[in-house]
Amino acid sequence: MLCALTVRRLKPGALEDFRKAWEMGSMPPGWKGAYTVRNLEDENEVVSFGFFDGSIEDLRRSQQEFDYAGQRAQVDEFVESTGTDGIFEVVVQQGG
Repeated sequence: MLCALTVRRLKPGALEDFRKAWEMGSMPPGWKGAYTVRNLEDENEVVSFGFFDGSIEDLRRSQQEFDYAGQRAQVDEFVESTGTDGIFEVVVQQGG
């Protein structure tokens, strides 16, 4: 299982616009869920992450077929800066 994770600092007051740009409706094949969470102590810091069941090659193919780069460009309009941004391998899973 892989996890795509990005930490972002949004432009002040941009959460609702970011949320609308990030929503994708149905999940592309292989994706098991995606979430965006907001820091309760800093409303402009959000963490987006999703779980993918497949290889890194499968994930990259899914991103191309879904036009992830295009969606990311729309989202970036509302982002002040990006911190951690990568694909991680799940090495410990508890629950669910």
